[in-house]
Amino acid sequence: MSELVTGQQAVDELLELLDLRKLTDTTFEGTSPKIGLQRVFGGQVAGQALVAAGRTVDPERRVHSLHGYFVRPGDPTVPIVYSVEDVRDGRSFSVRRSVALQHDKPIFFMSASFHVDEDGLEHQGRAPLDVPGPDQVPTMADRLAKYPERLGMWQLIPRPIDVRYVSEPGWLPPGDRPSEAHQRVWMRFDGKLPDDPLLHACALTYASDLTLLDSVLSMHGAVWGPGGFQGASLDHALWLHRPVRADEWFLYDCWSPSASGGRGLASGRMFTVDGSQVATVVQEGLLRPVGR
Repeated sequence: MSELVTGQQAVDELLELLDLRKLTDTTFEGTSPKIGLQRVFGGQVAGQALVAAGRTVDPERRVHSLHGYFVRPGDPTVPIVYSVEDVRDGRSFSVRRSVALQHDKPIFFMSASFHVDEDGLEHQGRAPLDVPGPDQVPTMADRLAKYPERLGMWQLIPRPIDVRYVSEPGWLPPGDRPSEAHQRVWMRFDGKLPDDPLLHACALTYASDLTLLDSVLSMHGAVWGPGGFQGASLDHALWLHRPVRADEWFLYDCWSPSASGGRGLASGRMFTVDGSQVATVVQEGLLRPVGR
């Protein structure tokens, strides 16, 4: 069995994935991990699409929002070509459209807006109260050790992010998960990232797809895999409110306002340890019982 890749080595491998190869001024090429799932992870393609868009924008303009749609499953054995359209460069905003292509067909497309920070009003939502800190909750390794039969691909896929569940995770055995209105997780990239703000925004975009849809299952005490559900991201929106370092702890507080018709809507907020709200995320996903 392959040795589990964690820590700085896993982070460095992710940085390689985000370091797209330039083909032209507006097209770039990315790859997927050699060991992974049967389709490309949504956070990866969203993060790479943002890298491509950001490389066509003045670095002084920072991404503040992105909206993307997953339209086809990505094949991890085939390179992904990212084509960027320069929609507009205004006095303080730049807008780009980034399309991920395989076999000349789109698998994902994203609109992203970049802005030069200005002075103005400021407020934010309050961080959840009485949430234990990252050092007070079990590590992923500790949790997984209790359920060896549920490991599957978890033990093979590199883990660049230190994920610590405050709430019960969705990969528990059926019947073992309580119903919880919120899915709360501490995260940080498990190694040092360069100081490039765009890279931290792309890393946060990557992380934002990890546990968000699980909040839909959490409402019902449902789980992923055998005896539970399989899912796929349909669309993804993220707003970045304040500068953040993705290699420092942030709390991802997620919940589901609605589920119907085989689809579930999930919303999440990201807070730093000191309570600063750095991002808001919304995603709709397809959820089907396994075997259907």
